[in-house]
Amino acid sequence: MDQVLERQSAPEPVPAIEAMLNYLVNDSKKIFTEAGGAGALDIRGGTTDPRRVVIHNGRPQANQFVFEREGFRFVRHDTRVADFFDEEELRRLYYPEMEALVKAESGASRVVVFDHTLRTGDDALRAERKIREVVPRVHNDYTEWSGPQRVRDLLPDEADALLRRRFAIIQVWRPIRHPVESFPLAICDARSVSTDNLIVSERRYPNRVGQTYAITYNPNNKWFWFPRMRREEAIVFKVYDSLKDGRARWTAHTAFDDPTSPRNARPRESIEIRTLAFF
Repeated sequence: MDQVLERQSAPEPVPAIEAMLNYLVNDSKKIFTEAGGAGALDIRGGTTDPRRVVIHNGRPQANQFVFEREGFRFVRHDTRVADFFDEEELRRLYYPEMEALVKAESGASRVVVFDHTLRTGDDALRAERKIREVVPRVHNDYTEWSGPQRVRDLLPDEADALLRRRFAIIQVWRPIRHPVESFPLAICDARSVSTDNLIVSERRYPNRVGQTYAITYNPNNKWFWFPRMRREEAIVFKVYDSLKDGRARWTAHTAFDDPTSPRNARPRESIEIRTLAFF
């Protein structure tokens, strides 16, 4: 009963917290992530640079974030999906929902959902469900090279024509069952990330090698999180934009160990959707 009461009693909202985020050092050590098999842990290379940073509570200003300025939006978004572990249901219901959401938030004329990743902080559930772990490492999912390369990989017959006009890679992150009590997502205001902070990191798969950006520490980074995110809430954020006119192009993000997590916090369970957005 005590555990139930503790979980039901939401903590008082705070304007900001301090927490450790894992940046990377740009040294001679190779930076890479080797994707593990289904349910297995990834293997990572590189020199970690843990830093204590201020992370602002984004809820009080949730309506003020501008997609092309900060690089992300926090939205209320209901879904008809009953079971996120049901692959057929995901593709039949969730993919079209995400296509519509990304169109609405970005103004894209065409959106192609090309991937999804389920994650959990529970080792037993990860192994049982063959899903992935949380990523407590500051990163951006695509680079100047790997963004366009995904279009070539996924839409080879259309790629030349599509790459002649603007496109973006936009992701959507949300909890899948319980409110997030541990390892929430922190997301950085795109305006506070310099290109000098971006380091190419190899993303190694059995059949190909991609690229992501690892991020070096910058004291100007402005971080946000949305405490106790629920299933009907989502973060829509941009990880690549082909336009270089001053708008947000990359959005650094990471899971982090939340010092305000309750003592009996449930492991985080989440899904992220990746989309190609054409304008």
